Amino acid sequence: MLSLDLLLNAIVAGILLGGFYAAVSLGISVAFGLLDIVNIAHPVFVVLGSYIAYALNSALGLDPLLTGLLGVPVFFALGVVVYRLYYASFEKTGEESLRGLVFFFGLLFIIEVALLLVYGVDYRMVEAAYIGDSLHIGSVGIALRLLVPCLVGIGMTVALYLVLSRTFWGRAIMAVSQDSQALRLMGANPVRIKTIAFGLSIATASLAGALLIVIGPVEPSIGREYIGRVFAIAVLGGMGSIGGTLAAGLILGVVETFTATYYGPSWALAVSFGILLVVLAVRPAGLFGR
Repeated sequence: MLSLDLLLNAIVAGILLGGFYAAVSLGISVAFGLLDIVNIAHPVFVVLGSYIAYALNSALGLDPLLTGLLGVPVFFALGVVVYRLYYASFEKTGEESLRGLVFFFGLLFIIEVALLLVYGVDYRMVEAAYIGDSLHIGSVGIALRLLVPCLVGIGMTVALYLVLSRTFWGRAIMAVSQDSQALRLMGANPVRIKTIAFGLSIATASLAGALLIVIGPVEPSIGREYIGRVFAIAVLGGMGSIGGTLAAGLILGVVETFTATYYGPSWALAVSFGILLVVLAVRPAGLFGR
């Protein structure tokens, strides 16, 4: 017999986890969904954001969320540099399909090895007033270490949606994803627009990394666990759909938590990808894809 309390706690925990999943997947929604760049290194940028939050929290006592915000312009600049290298080496010559993928694989391992050399394989964690506390609404427990990342993830989703839909640069990014040649005829430089868009995608990793280390301890290779998940969320929500990313993150969060609660953690990711395949079989463009 199913326990109602256990079911409610699983659903709430899944929703909270889903908000965090959306935050981690936003960068992929921009890079893969809008720019058609298979940046499999995105999760390691998230982990890099976690370690920056850890370093500043340990040395200066800064709140990890504050360090994530402060790191946004730095990560944006890093994304600009990465895209310019990618463009000059692969996209400009039309060889971005396979060799570009190898480029991001190499980037993933370089960052991961660098973190291993500096911090080793030990798990690192941060300290903050809201980590460890919980709220209780009846029989439902809400861990603040999950609630805070969920709310920040939703805020990130709304902010990115407004940037893409209400600003000149955002509309240019949407336009370059649809027809870069038409954008060029209107006097805009598609490469410059893509550079800004990719920088924006990497910028989201700074705050997402801070959320990751708030939820739990991290080690350098933890980003590998999210490679398949973030792409699944981006595809399930609909390529380039920011709102769809949030919806897909919430769906996968609830499904994984429910599965882990009743059938064991080993089944959680398999069931999530099974749902992805079913949805794509019925709606190949994803939930909110055109």
